[in-house]
Amino acid sequence: MSEGDAWRERAIRDAILAGDADAWRRWYDAHFDRLANYVRWRCGGLRDLADDVIQETWLVAVRRLSSFEPAKGAFFDWLCGIASNAARNAVRTRSRQKVRSRSLVPEDEKASKGVADAEDKAERVAAALAALPDHYEAVLRAKYLDRLSVCAIAAAHGDSPKAVESLLSRARRAFREIYETADG
Repeated sequence: MSEGDAWRERAIRDAILAGDADAWRRWYDAHFDRLANYVRWRCGGLRDLADDVIQETWLVAVRRLSSFEPAKGAFFDWLCGIASNAARNAVRTRSRQKVRSRSLVPEDEKASKGVADAEDKAERVAAALAALPDHYEAVLRAKYLDRLSVCAIAAAHGDSPKAVESLLSRARRAFREIYETADG
């Protein structure tokens, strides 16, 4: 983030903290769709889980806005950090609830076994993403959600393309191992 961007975000933050509701609305609107896409990706496409995480992210952001420091990073990145933690907590909670509950409808009577299989797969994706170290999740997000090229990721992080390719390889392997061993 450039120094100019940091100053702009600091001014917006300060206006919001001073009670400027229009500044908050503009900032929220500017970031909502991108954040929602990130959260849906982190939640394996599970809409109900993603909706809960999005709501929790914005609630935490409102409560902690005074702790946001633009000099340390962009507002969107700060939101993603909050969303990442909210997604991890939501996935853990969902897993605990799933273990403790039992369906009242037998599996063979469910409307569609395919729907249950898709939901199971999405839950495993969300759990695997939640279990990954942050740097693995970040490089997978850059490649598959943001659709950045290896060269663009390398340039953004000050790494060589070979280093990014290696990191992507390790991140994909870690994801695959976690996904395949997840209880499903």
